[in-house]
Amino acid sequence: MQNSPANRVPSHGTQLFATGHAIDFTPVDGNGRSAPITFVALFRPQPPEQFVGFGRAVTAPVSGIVQAAHDGEPDHAAFRGFPSIGYAATQAQRLREGWPALAGNHVIIEGSGVFIALCHLKRGSLCVRPGQLVNCGDPVGRCGNSGNSTEPHLHVQAMDSADPGRASAVPIAFRGSLPRNGSIVHA
Repeated sequence: MQNSPANRVPSHGTQLFATGHAIDFTPVDGNGRSAPITFVALFRPQPPEQFVGFGRAVTAPVSGIVQAAHDGEPDHAAFRGFPSIGYAATQAQRLREGWPALAGNHVIIEGSGVFIALCHLKRGSLCVRPGQLVNCGDPVGRCGNSGNSTEPHLHVQAMDSADPGRASAVPIAFRGSLPRNGSIVHA
């Protein structure tokens, strides 16, 4: 998986919804590509099924209690070329609609007082429910393209509250550090 943005705060250009230290993991193939690069992809959206990460298992990064599990948002086409300009124009509407419109299908797990959100999951793939105990490595859903997502990837963020509207971002570390922006991380 290729990660981004890792070395910028706020990582997604905003502190809204506790995204200041969020990181995105985009599954890639052996050539470092999330999907085949074609001329058509520059001008038309692509079905999410064309991406290597779509439907890939997502597991709990921490042990804890599931605080939220939201499912039912559609997976939409992926926008990588010029169509992404039109998709970007719709971000203001998603922002007005709030956290579910931005996060899409998601799970929030509380582990040791920190709340981890796993976002943009595939519709119908969640296999956990609020109140459920999960262990690190347990399946929670599958990678999708729901919410504010231009291509299938996993958005991960840590917060000090289960309510992203009131939470503050908490810095994330993986195995004691944060991978460099754009580096390949082997899961």
